[in-house]
Amino acid sequence: MPTPVQPDFGVVILTMGKRRKRLVMAIESVLKQRDVTTDILVVGNGWDPASFEALPPQARTLALPENLGIPAGRNAGIGHVTGDLVFFLDDDAEVVDDDFLSEVKERFEDDPGLGALQGRVFDPKGKGSPSRWVPKLGSGEVEKPFAAFSLWEGAVAIRRDVLLAAGRWPGDFFYAHEGIELAWRVWEQRKKVIYDPDLRIYHPVKKPTRHADYYRLSARNRVWVARRNLPAPLSVVYATSWAVLQVLRSLRSPRGLRPWFGGFREGWRECPRDQRKMSWGTVAYIARKGRLLVV
Repeated sequence: MPTPVQPDFGVVILTMGKRRKRLVMAIESVLKQRDVTTDILVVGNGWDPASFEALPPQARTLALPENLGIPAGRNAGIGHVTGDLVFFLDDDAEVVDDDFLSEVKERFEDDPGLGALQGRVFDPKGKGSPSRWVPKLGSGEVEKPFAAFSLWEGAVAIRRDVLLAAGRWPGDFFYAHEGIELAWRVWEQRKKVIYDPDLRIYHPVKKPTRHADYYRLSARNRVWVARRNLPAPLSVVYATSWAVLQVLRSLRSPRGLRPWFGGFREGWRECPRDQRKMSWGTVAYIARKGRLLVV
């Protein structure tokens, strides 16, 4: 009996079922890809996607009984798709060109040292792209590929073996900054994380929600990124640097400082320790590749 041919990509699309029209658009943007094969799984985070009659039949479904948060929701889908490459796509994002995944596959085949890949994100109606979509500190050239030390998590391609060795997405984070830890853990394996602006992704520009939980989780997870990954002295420097930056950013509008520092304290009081810290050698390696992990 012939061995089944493994697809080129396992595709995990996470959704809470609140953006169903855009969910269909996301799936269809994957289905239109040429010269590659895909195994598409829609993960319902506290929702059963099988109940959605308009769901394209080519997509399989996985229902999670409760909302596990974004990184844990993505993790739930990894073992249910096949393919040496895994592509994570948000339900409100879509790939633009029909050769997107074939180009991604070619980049991985051409460069064994490539671990993870993010494309350039555009608003489908032509609005300006927020700086948070570009994994780069400060302003600078974004028209050419560059080494990235964080990821915009809405559309990420990664080698399965690299993802598993990295410990998957940090599931305890629930929301915010999971792309930082994953990127660092890819670099730890001496694999590259690359931002490639020639790979185009659509995502609508929306004003980010700045509620108390956003500030709390953002601060808590900054501390967790430091404590879970960096040697102890450097973790204090990194977290303190971000606290100073947050204060400076809030000078004009200090509304979010109280929940932010509540999350900051929470991050120091408790921290999930399900992995070893990176070594000083890895910190030095990442510094040589372009990022000093002090901010």
